[in-house]
Amino acid sequence: MSRNRIQIKICGLTDVDEALRCAELGVNAVGLVFYERSPRNVTEITAKKIVDALPEHVTPVGVFVDEPYSAVMQKVERCGIRGAQLHGHESPELVERFKQEGLIVIKGLFARASPGFDRAGGYKPSAFLLECGKGALPGGNAESWDWESAKSVELSAPLILAGGLNPGNVKSAVSACDPDAVDVSSGVEIEPGRKDLEKVRAFIEAVMEVDLSRTASVTPVFLSGNAKAK
Repeated sequence: MSRNRIQIKICGLTDVDEALRCAELGVNAVGLVFYERSPRNVTEITAKKIVDALPEHVTPVGVFVDEPYSAVMQKVERCGIRGAQLHGHESPELVERFKQEGLIVIKGLFARASPGFDRAGGYKPSAFLLECGKGALPGGNAESWDWESAKSVELSAPLILAGGLNPGNVKSAVSACDPDAVDVSSGVEIEPGRKDLEKVRAFIEAVMEVDLSRTASVTPVFLSGNAKAK
């Protein structure tokens, strides 16, 4: 019986051509960071250019940190993004409100920060993103962590694994916790916001190699939403 392959999201894109090349290489989603403190922060103008250039089968996801409902929906409507990745202390009620808008809603939980993995039971997102959370900025901050611990977290939605992933370790990480998708940013970069396309290619190939022998089924995360703005 055929199985879906692990989906791949490349996060922190800031350049139209790089986003297109990532799409051509076979990614399922791209992340656009709307967080001013991040070196990967994008303007609405840049985000819309990237979204408009992407093929339909690649899902554009906005990354937000403790933004109010109105601010997120403004970017959804102006930029055409189809997913919202919530990387702060957003409430379960806010997650549900975004889902009602037809968005793919990804809730971030952290091994070494708050909200921690123990908060998973309170949320009902489209998917959970589990990562390290160590560092000055929200997110993985290129820190590898005990990926196997993600396997023991009881989740009500698919698992996206992130935090310290790169072409050299993603096979081990996937084998450790059997995620539905993986998310990478700094592990395939030349510098913050600029992707090394050869590393992107190598990352995708490594994930595909793991898939050849996996036995678990995979629940697709992306292309399951239909935001009203799109």
